[in-house]
Amino acid sequence: MPDDVIRIRGAREHNLKNISLDIPRNKLVVITGLSGSGKSSLAFDTIYAEGQRRYIESLSSYARQFLGMLEKPDCDQITGLSPAIAIEQRTSARNPRSTVGTVTEIYDYLRLLFARIGKPYCPKCGKPISSQTTDQIVDVLLGLPAGTNLVVLAPLIRSRKGEYKELLVKAKRRGYIRVRVDRKLYEIDEVPDLERYKKHDIEVVVDRLPVKADSRKRLADSVELALKEGNGLCIVATDRNAKEEPPRSPRTPRGKDEATETRSPKSKIQGPESAAEGGDLVFSAALACSECGFSLGEISPRLFSFNAPHGACPTCHGLGTKMEIDPDRVISDPELSILDGALAPWGEARERGQWFLGPLRALARRHKFRLDTPWRGLPPAIRRLILYGSDEELKVKYTWDDNEIHFDRKFEGLVPNLLRLYRETDSESRRDWIEGFMTLLPCPDCQGRRLKPEALAVRIGDLNIADLSNFSIRRCHDYFTRELKLSGRDEEVSREVVKELRKRLSFLTAVGIDYLTLDRTAETLGGGEAQRVRLATQIGSGLVGVVYILDEPSIGLHQRDNRKLLGTLTRLRDLGNTVIVVEHDEETILEADHVIDLGPGAGDAGGRVIAQGTPEDIKRSPDSLTGAYLSGRRSIAAPAERRAPRIGWLTVHGCKENNLKNADITVPLGLFVTVTGVSGSGKSTFVSDILYRALARHFYDSREKPGAHDRITGSERIDKVINIDQSPIGRTPRSNAATYTNAFGPIRELFARTKDARVRGYKPGRFSFNVKGGRCEACAGDGIIKVEMHFLPDVYVTCDVCKGKRYNRETLEVKYKMKSISDVLGMSVEEGAEFFTNVPAIARKLRLLKEVGLGYVKLGQPAPTLSGGEAQRIKLARELSKIATGRTLYLLDEPTTGLHFEDVRLLLGVLDRLVERGNTVLVIEHNLEVIKCADWVIDLGPEGGDEGGRVVVAGAPEQVAACESSHTGKYLKPLLKR
Repeated sequence: MPDDVIRIRGAREHNLKNISLDIPRNKLVVITGLSGSGKSSLAFDTIYAEGQRRYIESLSSYARQFLGMLEKPDCDQITGLSPAIAIEQRTSARNPRSTVGTVTEIYDYLRLLFARIGKPYCPKCGKPISSQTTDQIVDVLLGLPAGTNLVVLAPLIRSRKGEYKELLVKAKRRGYIRVRVDRKLYEIDEVPDLERYKKHDIEVVVDRLPVKADSRKRLADSVELALKEGNGLCIVATDRNAKEEPPRSPRTPRGKDEATETRSPKSKIQGPESAAEGGDLVFSAALACSECGFSLGEISPRLFSFNAPHGACPTCHGLGTKMEIDPDRVISDPELSILDGALAPWGEARERGQWFLGPLRALARRHKFRLDTPWRGLPPAIRRLILYGSDEELKVKYTWDDNEIHFDRKFEGLVPNLLRLYRETDSESRRDWIEGFMTLLPCPDCQGRRLKPEALAVRIGDLNIADLSNFSIRRCHDYFTRELKLSGRDEEVSREVVKELRKRLSFLTAVGIDYLTLDRTAETLGGGEAQRVRLATQIGSGLVGVVYILDEPSIGLHQRDNRKLLGTLTRLRDLGNTVIVVEHDEETILEADHVIDLGPGAGDAGGRVIAQGTPEDIKRSPDSLTGAYLSGRRSIAAPAERRAPRIGWLTVHGCKENNLKNADITVPLGLFVTVTGVSGSGKSTFVSDILYRALARHFYDSREKPGAHDRITGSERIDKVINIDQSPIGRTPRSNAATYTNAFGPIRELFARTKDARVRGYKPGRFSFNVKGGRCEACAGDGIIKVEMHFLPDVYVTCDVCKGKRYNRETLEVKYKMKSISDVLGMSVEEGAEFFTNVPAIARKLRLLKEVGLGYVKLGQPAPTLSGGEAQRIKLARELSKIATGRTLYLLDEPTTGLHFEDVRLLLGVLDRLVERGNTVLVIEHNLEVIKCADWVIDLGPEGGDEGGRVVVAGAPEQVAACESSHTGKYLKPLLKR
């Protein structure tokens, strides 16, 4: 039946060669093929783009005017298409406020749970908080210094959007004269129009009176009325600087018996800000500490939100971190003395004048230490005095024209001095200089927990919401499944919330990310992790009849957890959805209902359907390169002989960062080494957070703080370390493969040497799209223009003036071998390498890009469109183009991301060439084909999260395969026997 397939006819997007095919609906479909063969062009740029375009077209014309129109994919016809949802590999968020808990909405349910059944405790004394009576509130107020002016307020609106004109009219009818709006006092008739879409606070003024011994009755009446009007809340603004006003008898409002504030002449109204000078005291008829008088307002879900001012820590504003001076960064060399430059901001103190040295010498005399003592030799208490200062008065001596002058002054300390300069300076260069000594440290007030003390004082059992957020998903699931015991009203109120929490936590466990903590920021997630978080969220939505399109969800996933992911994908399919996955993983391909193999090559050599059908059909296809690897006709051969350590060993002692359990990890030098283990076992912590940062500090004086460890031995056997990660090579369309590898400079110089360029007087800068002159000014050389979509992600459209060519007409008239500079940027790497064969400076760089499997990438392809794996291989090509020393340690994080079996074979050849030159290549990897080709394997685990962080086994792949406790070994063993 026609409805059983998605029918695509004449797809020509990017490198697709007018292909036509039928994709079965409600099946698990895998699109595979060489890197650059057109998989993403078919899945995302054709199927998903058309689904998104049709959705926008279905909206009203009013909505479409805000969204604009998306360009139709280059395709003749697509029928049978359902609404499409893309779950891509890109990192989900760059917002430091976004966490695993907020992205999955688990934190929203936790906030609701704590608001409903949480038990409040006093953050000061730790005792349970109970309700406050009017008498208790009056006693607290009368305990203030005599003469303190009080403004008794009843909150009507607390941080809500609206204009509230009717509310103010009703307040006036009830006899109230003044209101406080957003902390400013007004007479009701003079309140300005409020912004409708801005949050406001509105309180009516019940009474104004000074603190006096004989004002108890009037104060009690006013507090009682405020509690009634404010639904159990009363706010008292204090102004201890205000002059005492003569007492006024409270007047009874129209039709009321309660006391309220009397009308007085306008001249006696306080200024807008004066009522808040002394601060607000919030009282609740429900919640207050009987010991210390601490009062807690309404316990609502927003109290537990670190993204709202009601719950966020006021010091760090809910971020959990603050930019502070890092003591480790200001110490340049602990073996030097202060006079010789131990403290980097001060430099060599002996070279500075007496105005600087005087206080230091006075401090040394008072505390009996010498300024020429090495920093490491000073007692900890003295070091702290120098860094953070002292409140004691010091006798400082200065000499001026043979006269001695003595001053009494305090020693400010290095850290407070830098912070003061940072706040006070207007110089950007000085601010940047000071930022070099700063780092993100946990907030000193909330200790990284993001919330106010009153929010952290609400507990369920012995846990507050920050404690639960610090749990891993696995631990949190166990807590709500086995440990949480509720009864009576609490059990009844929380039943549905707990049920939803258990369900969402089980979804996250099912996709293999149960080692993540709920408070882990989303920006630190890898591409595969972020994709699986979104996948779990989609399962929870329970949608039916949707086309889900995923981009390599198995990235970063160990083989043990791959089965969980496949179970999730089949579950989505069984709900009645079509699941289309772009994937290279062998197990995923074999599990699919339908496989589409594109090729035969990459770039312009690809874009055709080589084979499609069941996995068995692909295996039998003689033209399919994928089928050849699946059937065993082709394979990546393991080395006949493993290399032995040739240079020595590099050992990191006492690794304790994150979940590492004080492990000693040894890396043999001069070999191809892989670090393996289940997801969350500590691989990235060891390689990126500890090893790279520590060596970067050693070799390059990097100020990035290494992860917790004791020491490193053997670093003298290498001369540099290079970290080739998957971070983008650029954030804007201006960055591309040609600019990053420095191939574009020689290309521009080549065009500047052409006859036409010399006649016109064009220099290399004329052929740059980053500066004025030769670029198209309509798009500023981008070739595309960003269109803000308001409710959807921003869309980039081709510039109407230059038609995407980036340059103006005059620049494009200059040709080299009949090609303009824009034509060159439109070439693939493979085409460029052939075109510039006779130009060694260019051809060498392009050949290296081709060797790392990027022959299909366009030279001018914008950096934001490159995947993490492609960005990493471009970095690898740039490093290969440099002159090697033979003693370099290369660190790579899953370089096989996005690579076909054939591309993995090519990449292994490149890495092997680096090792043959005497370098060490250390790779974090899950791909078994890479692991079996390694000389040495370090397997961490045995599990992820708290149950990981140990060295399970280290040695040749055969030793790992023989280890029964290694999850990696279990999957590696059958591969080595093939």
